[in-house]
Amino acid sequence: MIEQQIERAKEHFGELVKEQLERIERMKVQKDFTDYKAKEKIIIGVVGGDGIGPFITAEAKRVLAFLLSEDIKKGRIIFKEIDGLTIENRAACGKAIPDDVLAELKSCDVILKGPTTTPREGDQWPNIESANVAMRRELDLFANVRPVSVPEKGIDWTFYRENTEGAYAIGSKGIHVNEDLAIDFTVTTQEGSDRIIKAAFDYAEKSGKNKVTVVTKANVIKTTDGKFLDAAKAIAKNYPTVEMDDWYIDIMTAKLVDEKRRSQFKVMVLPNLYGDILTDEAAEFQGGVGTAGSANIGKQYAMFEAVHGSAPRMVAEGRGQYADPCSIIRGAGMLLGHIGYQEKADQLQKALDICGLYEKKLVLTGRDTGATGAEYADYVMETLSHPNLDESYAKWSKTN
Repeated sequence: MIEQQIERAKEHFGELVKEQLERIERMKVQKDFTDYKAKEKIIIGVVGGDGIGPFITAEAKRVLAFLLSEDIKKGRIIFKEIDGLTIENRAACGKAIPDDVLAELKSCDVILKGPTTTPREGDQWPNIESANVAMRRELDLFANVRPVSVPEKGIDWTFYRENTEGAYAIGSKGIHVNEDLAIDFTVTTQEGSDRIIKAAFDYAEKSGKNKVTVVTKANVIKTTDGKFLDAAKAIAKNYPTVEMDDWYIDIMTAKLVDEKRRSQFKVMVLPNLYGDILTDEAAEFQGGVGTAGSANIGKQYAMFEAVHGSAPRMVAEGRGQYADPCSIIRGAGMLLGHIGYQEKADQLQKALDICGLYEKKLVLTGRDTGATGAEYADYVMETLSHPNLDESYAKWSKTN
């Protein structure tokens, strides 16, 4: 009996190794990043997702359309609604991303995506893979970039989280060897480590932040985390103007709340699971995960989203229109910068800070005691229309 269980586990593991070796070969022949400035047309796919997703995504799209109105009229910017990435449709198809939906996603240049529901044990849905994990894999969105900025606390962090490997890469493909033993797998490749670490160092050098912190648990998880840290040490040699240090994930979570230490961190690069944990912690300094946007970037495609989940309870209670759209609007701002509209992205960032951190004419509570998402988006666009936005932002940020 034990020998049969071992053979079955070996066969399962062999298939996983084969998949990863094939993926490595695909990475080796990847092209350079898309040059959006050279494109005559840019197609922005809009995916509502589940729960509050359609509510907040609609508001982010309105803000994008407001800022890009001239190029929309010229036909350079085209929005494409993609409706099939709902939990109902995914469950009916038995796939994290139905084939027709994946084809639609691949017809776009960039994607604005609302949160999607990931089934968990005990709920009404079959145990299909996370749509987010599947999309990152299928579109090879290897860099999850999350900025967190709280100037009054000396916080100006940019996280580069590896998006396609680590503990999430084959998180749905673990194995129950028998009723007593369950095994999951974590994956680290040389190519996957090199490209996310190089992206972090490139950003640190070009932005002038000039410091990269590598976060692992390489003292204990010696093989996979060790490979990631070794890759960082090798790449750092090519960036003489960028300082590198490394921290273990457990102490790093503590140092982010250390007032004396946290302002010393600038750019952080880390494997998938650690990045998920640390960026949620970091977002709390900015007002919670509802205030943080997220970019998922590959060489051909890119996807921008809210950090938080789909909050189905809000919709079940009839409160979907009161959902906070700030996180996905910040994601929309990152989308603007990615496709070459950095000035508009900067203006949107300032408007969101004025509305959410400083002026606060409207407050979002998630209930009828506060503003609706549509009212808040209107407030953001009204702020963007102010002729002296830069002066107003300078005044508010200095006062606070």
